[in-house]
Amino acid sequence: MSVDKKTVAKIADLARIAVKEDELAPMAGELNNILDWIAQLSEVNTDDVAPMTSVVEVDLPWRDDKVTDGGYRDDILANAPAARHGFFTVPKVIE
Repeated sequence: MSVDKKTVAKIADLARIAVKEDELAPMAGELNNILDWIAQLSEVNTDDVAPMTSVVEVDLPWRDDKVTDGGYRDDILANAPAARHGFFTVPKVIE
């Protein structure tokens, strides 16, 4: 895939990034280099490679899935400017 100046201008418009006309050609070259690198990565055989969560082999610690905190509703609502029926109260917004 090749990116030209027109495509770079469209991408910049979609991303709402202001790109000057004289910056489009160099940016197209940079994007083409990135796409070429991605194409090289897709050529690598990864069939026998297990998915990884980190580059370092680490076992994450497990914990019991249980509620360890709670029961502080009244303390938390004491900091609220307004509360009603155990919930935060906010002003009504109508446009």
